[in-house]
Amino acid sequence: MVYSLINKIKEALLEEPFVNTATDGNIFDVDLSKQTIFPLSHIMINNATHQGNVISFNITILMMDILNQKDDSNKVDVWNTQMAIGVRVLDRLNRGDLRDDFWELTGSPNFEPFTERFENDLAGWAVTFDVLVRNDMTICN
Repeated sequence: MVYSLINKIKEALLEEPFVNTATDGNIFDVDLSKQTIFPLSHIMINNATHQGNVISFNITILMMDILNQKDDSNKVDVWNTQMAIGVRVLDRLNRGDLRDDFWELTGSPNFEPFTERFENDLAGWAVTFDVLVRNDMTICN
């Protein structure tokens, strides 16, 4: 269930024209000094809550690109393109081709902009959302 969820989100991100790389796990395990990996989207599972026949996953996707080193003049462009990616992927998860019989988006995703968050003078958005996934594990041996 976790593999499927992460892989579907990664596939959707990589189909976007302003995503060069999609990663998951600990962001500090990603070599952010490589200029060729940007624009980058990174998936993090923050926590999961067992709720009987479903598991609720709280997920954050960081969508980012490099700012111009001289004057950050492309900050609004980065925010614009990276926000569009997040909205499209969430729409596809919610009611598009990525919606699955086994999961659904719940609540309202929260977008938080950032600039200069990491060592590369990166800007973008962190979008956090909840996904309910059907618990297909059985208690029978």
